Amino acid sequence: MNTTPVLAVTSGEPAGIGPDLCLRLAQHDQNRPLVVLADRDLLRQRAGQLGLAVELHDYTAQQFSWLPPGHLHVLHLPLAQPAQPGKLNPANSPYVLELLKRAAHGCQSGEFAGMVTAPIHKGAINDAGIPFTGHTEFLAELTRTAQVVMMLAGGGMRVALATTHLPLREVPAAITAGLLESVLRIIYRDLVRRFGIADPRILVAGLNPHAGEGGYLGREEIDIMIPLLDGLRARGMNVSEPLPADTLFVPHRLAQCDCVLAMYHDQGLPVLKHASFGQGVNVTLGLPIIRTSVDHGTALELAGTGKADAGSLYAAIRMAADMAHCEQASSYTGRQN
Repeated sequence: MNTTPVLAVTSGEPAGIGPDLCLRLAQHDQNRPLVVLADRDLLRQRAGQLGLAVELHDYTAQQFSWLPPGHLHVLHLPLAQPAQPGKLNPANSPYVLELLKRAAHGCQSGEFAGMVTAPIHKGAINDAGIPFTGHTEFLAELTRTAQVVMMLAGGGMRVALATTHLPLREVPAAITAGLLESVLRIIYRDLVRRFGIADPRILVAGLNPHAGEGGYLGREEIDIMIPLLDGLRARGMNVSEPLPADTLFVPHRLAQCDCVLAMYHDQGLPVLKHASFGQGVNVTLGLPIIRTSVDHGTALELAGTGKADAGSLYAAIRMAADMAHCEQASSYTGRQN
């Protein structure tokens, strides 16, 4: 019998590659006990299509045990309608959201050590008449978290975002001293308690080309960023001045930092994804629970073909397990002190 809280893995959009990736977890030994949240019949059907011999075991928290390769714990949640690979059905959108709710509630209660999410399809959920912008925002609202930070890890880098899915024309107005201070404090706190970094070193990208070129290419660095970052350094936080993004992601700079803060989505993520696509991990910082995810989408055209690469899901599970271990150790040290 196992007494360690398990990781909950949500299988995501049923017409996408999420179920395929979850089934592949049964092919390898895992360093952490897992349970996949999915419709049991969907997994059986997809295993048949993929030619995988996987024995599914109904999950119960009281009787959870380690399983050998070829076996998988499943917490069954029923689909509204049967799912076909590659064919979106908005009727199953409430099922997709129920997977997330069940995993999050289990994390909050201590039943699960953390949650790892397979990809979902935002368009299908919105087509069902459910306003939905993404995993991150949904989990923030579900856990009543005022602010969260999106961070991707891979290729030897961690890149966090000050803003996420905003049109470029709206980004400058969103970059305020209040936002940046809040984001940096969330990054710092989670790097300490969930990544085991005692004094995180954070490099901050400027908003404008050449970090504003002394004001000739924009004044956000001078008026907003420099005063804030100077103040945070004076209070002991290891943050850089605003740095030109085109020379920030070079080896000698990255070797001297634990995380890069980019001002907007496409400033930081193309570099990281070039270095790690298919092996990267999306992490939501600031939540009261641990949540990691794959760095790719539903890949509808690959569902049921056996061609989907599970590398990012494996990496997300490893990171969630490491984060849970660090948080547990941090909590223990705190009690001892």
